[in-house]
Amino acid sequence: MFDLGWTELLLIGIVALIVVGPKDLPVLFRNVGRFVGKARGMAREFSRAMEQAADETGVKEATKGFKDMTSSKNLGLDGVEEATKSFKNWSPDTETGRLSKERAEQAKKIHDAAAQKALERQEAERRSDAPGGAEADAPAPAPDAAPPSPETDKA
Repeated sequence: MFDLGWTELLLIGIVALIVVGPKDLPVLFRNVGRFVGKARGMAREFSRAMEQAADETGVKEATKGFKDMTSSKNLGLDGVEEATKSFKNWSPDTETGRLSKERAEQAKKIHDAAAQKALERQEAERRSDAPGGAEADAPAPAPDAAPPSPETDKA
């Protein structure tokens, strides 16, 4: 009701002990307890009277009618509700997700094979263009390596 913690109750008890005195303190607590009990009883009786008045005027029936009118079942939104539930349960690891992973792997394999063929073709062209000397037998440079500079070829 008042949301008092143990520290607040302890502080109130110490102040009451000092102000009222140890002799009259039990009588004070008894009277406070009775007052709180009466206040709770009055609040309970008030809420019962309000509920009874609402029942007599038909407010509960009207609120029930409004709730029924705005329910998704009466508005024909059952299909939408089911669709949202199935969408919430969707996982990217379904068939579509697996197919996309497979396609990505296949595309990577094709790309790697094409790169390998291009390197082989470049190496074959380099060998055919080179005079029959030592360069024809030299291995092809790595694709990431820079081409040799003319100064190193003179040596």
